[in-house]
Formats: sequence, C-alpha cells, structure tokens
Amino acid sequence: MSRYMSSRFDSLEAYVPGEQPQDMQYVKLNTNESPFPPASAVLDAVREEAGRLNLYPDPEGNALRDKLAFMYGVRPENVFLANGSDELLFFAFMAFCDQSRPVAFPNISYGFYPVYAQLLGVPYTEVPLREGFVLDPADYCGLGKNIVIANPNAPTGRAISAADIEEIVRTNPDHLVLIDEAYIDFGGENCLPLMKTYDNLLVCQTFSKFRSLAGGRLGFALASEALIQDLDKIKYSVNSYNISRLTAAAALATLDSNSYYLENSQKIQANRAYTIAELDKLGFETLPSVTNFLFTRCPAVDGGTLYRKLKARGVLVRHWDKAEISDWCRVTIGTREQMDVFLEKVRDIIKGAG
Repeated sequence: MSRYMSSRFDSLEAYVPGEQPQDMQYVKLNTNESPFPPASAVLDAVREEAGRLNLYPDPEGNALRDKLAFMYGVRPENVFLANGSDELLFFAFMAFCDQSRPVAFPNISYGFYPVYAQLLGVPYTEVPLREGFVLDPADYCGLGKNIVIANPNAPTGRAISAADIEEIVRTNPDHLVLIDEAYIDFGGENCLPLMKTYDNLLVCQTFSKFRSLAGGRLGFALASEALIQDLDKIKYSVNSYNISRLTAAAALATLDSNSYYLENSQKIQANRAYTIAELDKLGFETLPSVTNFLFTRCPAVDGGTLYRKLKARGVLVRHWDKAEISDWCRVTIGTREQMDVFLEKVRDIIKGAG
C-alpha cells in the first residue's frame, strides 16, 4: 500500500475472488462457472458486433431491457443492467445504505456484502445462520434495517421459500430487501411475483452462472420503477456506459437461446444428484443444494487439506479459512466427466489418508 492511499481504507478487507491459476490445466470446480460454452448464436452475435467497437454502446441498454422485461413479465422501467451482479450490488449499497440506514445479511454468505459495507462506511450486522447453516426467516422479520439475502445462499447452497421472503419484505416496509438470486435457475424458487405487491423488494440476477456468460459480465435487477430510477442515478454518476457492445449482443442472443440453457441446467442438476450420491458412499456430509455447487466435508480429511491435495492433483475447489466453515469445501458442478475426475481424486486422497 502506498503512502498516498486514504487512511479510511486502512482496515478494509478486500474481497478475495476464486483463484484462476495459469501454471497448469485444472479441472476447475472453484468459481461456479458453467461447464458449458455459450450457445452458438451467442458467439455469432459477438463476432458480428465486434465491427462496431469504435462506437459507444447504448447507455440505456434499451433492446436488452425490453427483452428481459418481456421474459420476466415486467416493464422495461422495472429493469436495471449492470456490469456483473457485483457492480449491481455495489450500486445498491451506494444508493440505499448509509450511517442512518444500516444493513443486515447472513454471517456466512457472499463475501462482497461486508466488503461493500466497509468500503462505504455503512454499519452492518451479520446475522448468524442456525444449526446446519440454515437461514431462519424469523431472524429478519421486523428487523428495521436494510436486508441482503442470497437465495439460494452461497457457499451453503441452501434456499428459503418465496413465502418466507414475502414475510421478510412485508415486515420491513420502510427498508429495502435485496434478494440476490444468482443461483436461482438450478432448482430454487424465485420471488419475482412479489414485486407486484411490494415496492421495497429488489431482485438481483446474473448471466454468469445459468447463462454461461461469466466472462461477459452482466447482471440485472428487477424492482419497482422508483428503485430502478435510484440505481440509474448512481450508474450515471459512476459509469454511464457500463454494458459493452459485445456483452449486450451476447446477452440478447443468450435470451433467444433459452432452451439451450434450460437443457444445460437439467444436466447440471443431474450431475449434482450423481455427485452427492457418490460422496455419500464415501461418508461425506453434503448440504442440500439447489445451486450449481455443493457444500461438503470429508470424514477423513479436513477442508484445507482436501483443497490442497485436490489442487496438487489438478482439481480446484473453493475453501475458506473462516472458522465456522473451515472444515468444508465448495465444489462447482461441472460435466459428468469433470465430476468423475473429482471423485476419482477424492477416493485417492481418502485411500492415502486411511
């Protein structure tokens, strides 16, 4: 850190993204990317748009907002576009949270939530999960703070129902409730219908997981027109051209190829069930998941050791040193072939530990 950096960031703990090592070819099960490439129409759309990179993109993103609005049964005024859902979350923290409007979120969840609160000087409360990493909606009802919940949660993979979310939203009428649905398309229940009743609900989604566009960086929010206007005000004060021409073109073609992605989601869900069953045979404890990943722990090897031994064998998974979850690893669901390699290496590690 240089001597020029503001002292207000001295205690800031930056988010640590999943590693992207380049030293060898890995079976990459650590960042919850889709194992499937974009639809062929997406690649064609990007190639066609590349010849117009000399021109700025549409700052409103009208074509994409229109298509998303049609798909989700809302108006374009209810749609906000962002450079990945991370930018969207940051804009939401900027727009709706401050010293007088603190925020609460689970103590085990997406690591960017506390980082954004610290970065912006927003008081925050980390609400403990219950036994088994269960989120109890009662802990948030009538809380009287802005609330951010990943549903399904990461890294645990557990989800709560739309009815539970409605109770949280209903009992906090004067505060924003942000539901981060990054993994909703792998078996979870979305809460979008609640938008018609509650103007304090902000639903965030991403093209990174289900839609195989992690490298394209596109997130979007669905909410009341007033909340979208608030986010637009922040966007136009920070980065007006936040969606590139290539990303917009890729996203439009992605939405036109929805059946391809639905089929891939079914494959991932089948591979998830297969992997859980095989881990069960090895004595693993794995949490119920409606995501494209598993949160699991090994009976014979601690989480950190399992992560390191898998990496040495060419398989990347995600591990955290945080005490409450240090015995666990998060494993992205890939192709059947990738999961078989993962399981083969796990069996090898367990055999060596016996």
